[in-house]
Parts: sequence; structure tokens; C-alpha cells
Amino acid sequence: MDPIKQIKKIKTPLKGKPKLSKKKGKRRVEVRLKLNLWKIMIVVFLIIFFAPFILSMIELRGVSEKIETSQALSDIKDEKVSEVEVQNEKLLLTYKDGETKVTSKEENERFADLLEKSGINPTEVNYDVVDQSLVKAFGNMIGILLPLILMGAFFFFIIRSQSKGAQDIFSFGRSKAKLFAKGKQSVTFNDVAGVEDAKKELEEVVDFLKNPAKYRKMGARTPKGVLLFGLAGVGKTLLARAVAGEASVPFFSMAGSEFMEMLVGVGASRVRDLFSTAKAQAPSIIFIDEIDAIGRQRGRGLMGGHDEREQTLNQILVEMDGFTPNDNVIVLAATNRGDLLDPALLRPGRFDRRVILDMPDKEGREAILKIHARGKKFVKDVDWGRVADRTVGFSGADIENMLNEAAIFAARSNKMEIDESDVEEAATKVKLGPAKKRLQSEEDKKITAYHEAGHAVVTHFLPKMDPVQRISIVARGMSLGHTLIPPAADRTHETKSRILQQVVAMLGGRAAEEVVFNEMTSGASNDIEQATRLARAMVVDFGMSSLGPVSLGPQYDADVMGKTQWYEPASVSPAMQEKIDREIKGIIDNAHKRAISIVNEKKKDLGAVVNVLMKKETIGKDEFERIVGAKSGSVKKS
Repeated sequence: MDPIKQIKKIKTPLKGKPKLSKKKGKRRVEVRLKLNLWKIMIVVFLIIFFAPFILSMIELRGVSEKIETSQALSDIKDEKVSEVEVQNEKLLLTYKDGETKVTSKEENERFADLLEKSGINPTEVNYDVVDQSLVKAFGNMIGILLPLILMGAFFFFIIRSQSKGAQDIFSFGRSKAKLFAKGKQSVTFNDVAGVEDAKKELEEVVDFLKNPAKYRKMGARTPKGVLLFGLAGVGKTLLARAVAGEASVPFFSMAGSEFMEMLVGVGASRVRDLFSTAKAQAPSIIFIDEIDAIGRQRGRGLMGGHDEREQTLNQILVEMDGFTPNDNVIVLAATNRGDLLDPALLRPGRFDRRVILDMPDKEGREAILKIHARGKKFVKDVDWGRVADRTVGFSGADIENMLNEAAIFAARSNKMEIDESDVEEAATKVKLGPAKKRLQSEEDKKITAYHEAGHAVVTHFLPKMDPVQRISIVARGMSLGHTLIPPAADRTHETKSRILQQVVAMLGGRAAEEVVFNEMTSGASNDIEQATRLARAMVVDFGMSSLGPVSLGPQYDADVMGKTQWYEPASVSPAMQEKIDREIKGIIDNAHKRAISIVNEKKKDLGAVVNVLMKKETIGKDEFERIVGAKSGSVKKS
């Protein structure tokens, strides 16, 4: 073994009190040295390079000054010098008063000849010639050997790196999975909320691993695979981290993209290596994040070639449920594109359990808020139930980001604690983007105010619509203003009357523009698009028109994961398409007329709201209802 590597293995640095040996009672100090050949060579080179300079400085120590050769010969001739020491081309003169000076002569010129040329008898001068031939020979040898040593070391490292690169070629097939040691993870199921059904499924899997005898007694086997499927941000990866923290078994984590490389066959090799490593430490868990990167549905042989993704998928299929039994390794995978996965991967025996994660309900959002509020300084009277009502449609990731933004807002305002106004601003930023200070003319600002006030007033006086939470003419994202109408409660179903009122509310902005300015603006383009899409869904998908309960959209065959068939969807006839368009136009026209009717009837309230908006730019729910009155027929909160 390399002695340098042996030195690296000493883990105790020279810090604190030295440890006492238990056997002899002696103090033992272990020093950690981090050395390599490159560092040693650099140090040696610097020493050799600066050695002559350092030695000359040492030799010149005590010399007061350097004089010209003519002055030195004149002093010798005047018998002012008591002794002369000759060191090659350097002459060290010691004067009778004890002073020391230095001068130089020409190279390869004898000191005696120099004295004779100057008319001085050499026999009358006390001089001593110092023999430095050995030092000179050593310096010449170093000058020859040092370049050769450096060149040899350079080629040595090149050859060594090439051989190491050749060895690394064979390491491409090794798994890059991260091993999480049991008992070392801080995240547990207590840190997960809003997905209680999914937690129960995974807690059962962890219990399988902790107490296998209890289930084997009943003849049950451990589930071979669990697939977590849900929208982005609902907590799939967080659940996997909780499993790693709860399970008392080795946990291997790897992303789906880490299996893929430029070389064909590498992915399959990494799958084999991952499963062999996991089997060696069984029972264990393998977590594959974003499995759709390698688990996509295979082609039908229409294209030639050797698909690396298909090879990797085939190897996963064999490892999970092939000829060799694999009972002690559980595969946990996560994806938000379950419609792309291969049917062979989803069948029982591979992924026995498919856990679908939905957006959290009110109770789940409140629990998530309390989890992510840990470590943040909130005021004591924060109503988390109200915040949970405000965040309908937020995922767990959205809520965590919202509370972080709220803390940033409070710190930016030099507050000591975070209050609900910071949370409200953060929630708006998460969904709509940061506020922008755009320079608008007074006319544009007024048009925007009437447009947003039109949405708010029309919504307020529609009995089945949710209360208006916020109205603002501050630009955010791509919009110049917004009217926030979050759901008052979590809903599973939508009724026809409520959807029709949603279409009316969407056209409230355009209706206000027509009534007040007798003009139309491009600001309603997105409202019209959303209203038309909703009206089309009523006719084509929901069967809420005079055409009857008939599905008139593309006829896709989809399963629970959203997977569709390969054939071209059927389309409706031109005559039926004309009827569909007529129904959609009828819904939009009736909604538009109703919106204009409400604006005309509540024109005074509309103007009052606009006046406050022009001054404050943003109005909250309480202030809005003080202007137009409390909403009647509000939806009760569940």
C-alpha cells in the first residue's frame, strides 16, 4: 500500500487534548498529514530554486556595504585591509577597524594576477582562497538533473492518468445510487402532512420490513413495488425521504436519468449493479425518482436500432419480477407522468401498489402550514384555519414556498414577527408572481380599475360564486391587475348553475368596459379564452346543453393513470360541430348579457370600488364588502 495513502487514513487531527492510551497510560498524539507527490515535488522545486538566494543572503549577513573593485584594490594597496577571503568571483574584505566589505572580480581570473596588474605584491597581502568546487559541482548537477526529474514526473502522471481513465471505462456500469444509512435521516412521517392515505400505505410497507414475521404468519408477502403518482409538489419525494428515515433498513436513492448514458448497455448494467447491491444488504429499499425517464412505454418495433431506454427498462422488469426471486428488496418509485409508463411495469408483481397523491384538503393544508411554520417567528394570533381557506389549490411545495416568502417579506420590512399580511402577500406572489411597478397613464390605470372592479362586483352579486378575496391593479406577471376569488371550500363536484355563473363572472370585466367607456379593450382576451373553454367543456364533455348527455369530444381510451391508446381519436361530423358551436355561442351570449345587466344595476357600487382602487391600488375582502355590502348566499365552509 502507498505510504502516503496510509498517512491519509489517520483521522484524528492535532486538536484539543491528546488521548490517553488505555494500556500504558501514555499520551498519544495522532497527526493528520495530507500529502501527495505533486505537493512534495513543488516544495522541493521551490527549495532548490530559492536556495542560492537564501544562502547568499546568509553569507552576506554582517557585510556593511559593497564597493567597486578599484576602491578595494586601492584600500589593499594603502594597507587598510587586514584580510581578504576569495570566494570564486566574490572578494570579502575585512578591514583593520573590523568593518567588512565585499567586491567582485572577473570570472576565471586569479586574485594574485589581479594584484600584480594593480602593482601590488601578492606576498604582502593576507588572503585566503575558499574552495567551492564541490558546491559548484553540486549546483551544476542539480541544474542537469532537476529538469530531467520534472520531465519524468510529468510523463509519469500522464501515463498514470491514462491508465486510471482506462479503468474508469469499466466503472460506467456501476450504480450511482446514494445509500442512506439507517437511523441517520432526520425526516420522518411526522414531517409529512396532507397525504394521509399515502402515508398509511407507506407506513404499512415500513411495518412489513420491521415486523416481517407478523405478516408471514398470515401467508402475506412483502409488496415488491410501490409507485407514487401525483402532481408536482404534492410530496412524493418527501414521502420517500420519510420512508428512509423510518425504515430500519438500507435505503438506496437514484434518479431515473442517472441510469442513462451515451454508451449503449450502461443503463442495464447499472440496474443490475443496483439490485445486486440491494440484495446483498437485504432487506432494503430502492427509490427511483422520476421513473418516467426510463419507464416509458416501449415502441412497437416500427423503428430499427438499439434503444438504450428499452434495454434499461427490460432489465428493471427482470430484476423486479423475473426468474430469480426478489422478495426482500422493495422498489419505491415516483412520477408525475403515470400516463407514459409501460404497462408491464405497472402490473401486479412489479408495482403491487399504486398510490395516487392529490392536492391537500383544508385539514391537510392546515397541518402542512403548522409543519413548515416551525422555526419561523409568527405572531401569536395567526389564524391558520383562515390561511388554509385562503390557500385552496396550493400544493405542499407551494405552501412551504409561501411561508418562506412571508418570512422574507417580514425580514425586508424589519419586523420582529411574521403577520398575516406577510402571508397574504406571499400567497399572491406564489400564484401570480411578484408585483411590478409599471408606469401607466391615468387612462390605462382607470381602465384596469374598472375592468377588475367589474369582475369583483359581478362575482359578488352572483349567489353561487365564492366571496371576492382581493382586488388589485398592481401588475403581476403578464397581467396589469387581478381579482382573486379563491374557493371557499374544497369541492368534488361542480353544478351547471355554478359553472354558468363562473362564465358570467369571467365576462364581468368586459361588461364594465362596455358600460362605462362604451368601448372594448384587449385586456379581456384571457377572460374570453377561459370563458369559451369552460362553455365548450359544458357542451362537449359534461353534457350540460340541449344536445343531451353525449360526449362529443375526442374519444380517447384512458385508464386510471391517464394512459391513452395509439389510434386516432374519432371526430364529430360537420353538422354536429355546427350545433356545438351554436350551443357554445349561446352560453357566452347569455352570460355576457347577464354581466352587463349586473354592471348597469350596480353601477354606483362599481364607481365606489374604482375610486378606492385608484387611491389604494389594492382592496381586501373586508374593505370591499364595506363598500358593496356583505355577500348574500355565500357558500358555507366545510
